[in-house]
Amino acid sequence: MFLSRHRVPSPHLLALSLVLGSAGHLSAGTETTSATQTSTGQATPSAPTVPPTSTTPAFVLQSDNGDNRIQFGTLIHADGRFAFDDSEARVLNTWQLRRLRAIVQGKVARHFEYFLNVDFGGGNVNVRDAFMDTVFSPALRIRAGKSRVPFSYDRNQLLAQILFVERGLTTAVAPDRDTGVVVMGDLGHARVSYAAAFTNGVVDGGNSDLDTNDAKDVAGRLIVRPWATHLQSRLRGLGAAVAANAGEQGGTLPAFQTAGRQTFFAYAPGVVGTGRRTRWSPQVFYARGRVWTYAEYVRSRGRVQRNGVTGEVAHQAWQAAASWVLTGEPAPERNVRPDVNFNPPSGHIGAFQLAGRVERLWVDREAFDRQLTTAPSSQSATVWTAGVNWYPNPYIKWVLNFDRSVFDQTGASHRQPEHTLAVRAQVGF
Repeated sequence: MFLSRHRVPSPHLLALSLVLGSAGHLSAGTETTSATQTSTGQATPSAPTVPPTSTTPAFVLQSDNGDNRIQFGTLIHADGRFAFDDSEARVLNTWQLRRLRAIVQGKVARHFEYFLNVDFGGGNVNVRDAFMDTVFSPALRIRAGKSRVPFSYDRNQLLAQILFVERGLTTAVAPDRDTGVVVMGDLGHARVSYAAAFTNGVVDGGNSDLDTNDAKDVAGRLIVRPWATHLQSRLRGLGAAVAANAGEQGGTLPAFQTAGRQTFFAYAPGVVGTGRRTRWSPQVFYARGRVWTYAEYVRSRGRVQRNGVTGEVAHQAWQAAASWVLTGEPAPERNVRPDVNFNPPSGHIGAFQLAGRVERLWVDREAFDRQLTTAPSSQSATVWTAGVNWYPNPYIKWVLNFDRSVFDQTGASHRQPEHTLAVRAQVGF
C-alpha cells in the first residue's frame, strides 16, 4: 500500500514511495524485520507487501516497476545486566546501549540486491555486513562481500529475532562473519536449501574484515525440510541441517565468555593457532503453532602452539532451546507477531512468549595438560536460561532472562556458579 506517490513524466526517473512493510517477514541477512527469510538462512530482501491495520511502516523508496529499491532500517538494543550472589565481584552490574545499527538494503536493475549494516554501539563504528547478491533464480544466488558464514543455525538467525539476550554457546565455536563469495539457493520449493562459501577464514566466533594468511576457508551448509510443501502436515515445520568448514588456523585464538559476559576460558599469552582447522555441526529445528524449538552441536578442532609446545585441541558446544507463545499466536522461526498491537485504551497488550535453553561448552583437556591456558580458566561451562519475551507490536520487543552458569573445577580454577538477570529493550525495523 502506498501512503504517498509522486508520478513523473519520464519512466526513467524514480517515483518516491513510502511503503508499509509486512511485519514479521525478515531478511536473514538483515538485523531488522522488513523482508523475507529464505530456508538457507541468508538474505533475500523482499518486495513490499500490504500489512494489516496498525502495522508500523518500513521506509522504502522504489521505482514504479520495482526494479530499483532502497529500504532504510535500524536495530537498537538497550541492555541491562545484573548479578546475584556475586561474591567474587566478577560481573559488572550495568546498563548499556549494546547495539545501534543503521541498515540500508535494496536492489538495482531487478537482479542485483545489496545490503549494508553498520553498528555504532559502544561508541565504535563496525561494518557488520556489506555485500551484493547477483540473483539468477530462487535456485541460484551469488553473494560477494562480508556476511554471515553459512554454518551455525543460531548464528544465521536474525539478531532481532533470537529468543534470548545472548546467542547460544555454540556460536562461540562457530564462525561469525567473513569476507568472500557465497553461492546459495533453494531447491524443490525450499524442501532442500544449500549454501557454499569461499572466504578468508576466521577464528572460532570470529568476525574479521582482514585476512591473516594466504590460505582460504571453505564452508558449506545443507538444509532439508522434507514436509515443507505439505501444508496440513504436523511435520511441515521440521527440518535438519548439517554444516562443515575447513581452513588454516589464524594467529590469535578465541576466549569464551559466560552469559554475564565474563571470560571463563582463555589461552595463555603467546599461544597461537597453526595448521589445519576443521569444524562440523549437525542441527535440527521444529516450528508449529505456538512452539519453536531447535538444537545444534558444533565441534572445532585445530593445532595450537607456544614456544615449541604443540597440541591438537578441540572446542565443542551444544545447545537445546524451546519456546511457547502464551497468548496463542503462531511461533515461526522469527519474532512473534501479535494478533492485535499494543493499545492500552482498548485493553490490548501484544503477545507474550516463554523460552528456555540449556547449553554447554568445553575445551579438550590437552590444552590444560600442556599448560596452554591462563591459570583461572575453566575447562567447561554449563548454562541454564529461562526467559519471557514481550512483543507489543512487530517492531518492539522486550526480553527478560535469568541465567545460571556452572563451571568445572579444573586445576587452579574454582569459579563459583554465576547467576545473572538480563533485560533488553529492542527497536527494529
